[in-house]
Amino acid sequence: MIIPTLDEASRLPRCLAALADQPPPCELIVADGGSRDGTRALAAAHGAVRLVDAPRGRATQMNAGARASRGELLWFLHADCVPPAGALDAIRSALADPRAALAAFRFAIDGRRAAYRLIERGVALRTRLLRLPWGDQGLALRRTDFEAVGGFEEIPLFEDARIVRALRRRGRLATIPLPLPTSARRWESRGPWRLTALHLRLALLERLGAAPDALARHRDGAVR
Repeated sequence: MIIPTLDEASRLPRCLAALADQPPPCELIVADGGSRDGTRALAAAHGAVRLVDAPRGRATQMNAGARASRGELLWFLHADCVPPAGALDAIRSALADPRAALAAFRFAIDGRRAAYRLIERGVALRTRLLRLPWGDQGLALRRTDFEAVGGFEEIPLFEDARIVRALRRRGRLATIPLPLPTSARRWESRGPWRLTALHLRLALLERLGAAPDALARHRDGAVR
């Protein structure tokens, strides 16, 4: 599995602890984009982790991690997610089906607010109807399919949606029913509905052909 990081010292330990409970064999790569908060030291001190340096940018870091990996299955996981028990077995089972080109987990927000449950339902609807999971759902795929589509486009936003669309042309999406809780920090800091509205606006603009750099500027300006 490949975890891109940038200043995730407060969240990475929980993710790594959950991964330690997964059954072997399991190759674990942290692809760091220049952290200054102790993330690198935490990763290096973890016996099972291989630390990879990469230029800053989630897509660039994930591609670097994939190049450094040796496994035939690739799982891209955000550092603020907490993998559930049985996650690796579920990935292996899903991708054992030759018709599947991609597997993704059920989106979940690690918080108790009622708004989060509504947001989760909306993401589940998007995933089912559009076959469009995003990166915080833990994208997993075969190396052969990853290389066939050229990996992640090294753009500042929507690299996850782009690779999902490319993979859908190679096979079906396998949705893993296990929840993959992600930190509520973004929704807590910006407000659940304000952030959800921003995500929807950006997704619409991306489908209408807006340039990734322009989308990233729009996102950064909206959350200041």
